[in-house]
Amino acid sequence: MNNNGAVVKLLDVHKTYNTGEMEVNAVRGVSLEIHRAEFVALMGASGSGKSTLMNILGCLDRPTAGHYLLDDADVSGLDRDRLADIRNRKIGFVFQNFNLLPRTSARENVELPLLYSAQRLTNAQLREKADRVLASVGLGGREDHHPSQLSGGQQQRVAIARALINDPEVVLADEPTGNLDSRTSVEIMAIFQQLNERGITVIMVTHEQDIAAYARRNVIMRDGVILEDRPVARRANAAGELVRIQGAEAPPTL
Repeated sequence: MNNNGAVVKLLDVHKTYNTGEMEVNAVRGVSLEIHRAEFVALMGASGSGKSTLMNILGCLDRPTAGHYLLDDADVSGLDRDRLADIRNRKIGFVFQNFNLLPRTSARENVELPLLYSAQRLTNAQLREKADRVLASVGLGGREDHHPSQLSGGQQQRVAIARALINDPEVVLADEPTGNLDSRTSVEIMAIFQQLNERGITVIMVTHEQDIAAYARRNVIMRDGVILEDRPVARRANAAGELVRIQGAEAPPTL
């Protein structure tokens, strides 16, 4: 494991899609380093290439050209099975639409990645680990609730717990507050900030400047290239925002 250097390193990465007779250059020569325990917001308008880049970072897609080093290992040319194995061991995903199984309890949704893990856990061990992670995101006591019995913010907490269950090195969040109201968005960003303070690398796609302000660094894309890469000058503090909301309690400590 690379403790000090870049956990994510892109070297002149390109991604070209062929759609019939057209070629779409979604990512054009991107080089980027993200170090362990960074919190980076990947920004840009629709069509800027940020979602394509996120898919490459998440080992959901491979670059057409260039190299992607994840924890010093070049994953650019790996086959689908090897990529799936790396995804399950090193990366946790959080999506805008939560992507929970509707007829399944919060606990069972969180346990799901463990079923594909190299770890062979008993049912009791699965339950104990899932319940512990759910409690860490403020859902103790809601383990048996189905998604329809949970608010949008609670569903996103389940999704975050599911992303954390395999102890990933990197959490990728794709518009994680896109379906949430402003107060719930602050609660979710408080969780991401706490995870980051624990040493987890967080990479978040967002088009909202106020959400990007909770990160430590903003990488802005346009037309498949990085337009700007800057530290956040005045970082928003989600825990402080929650305290200021009348009647709100600070989020649970993870």
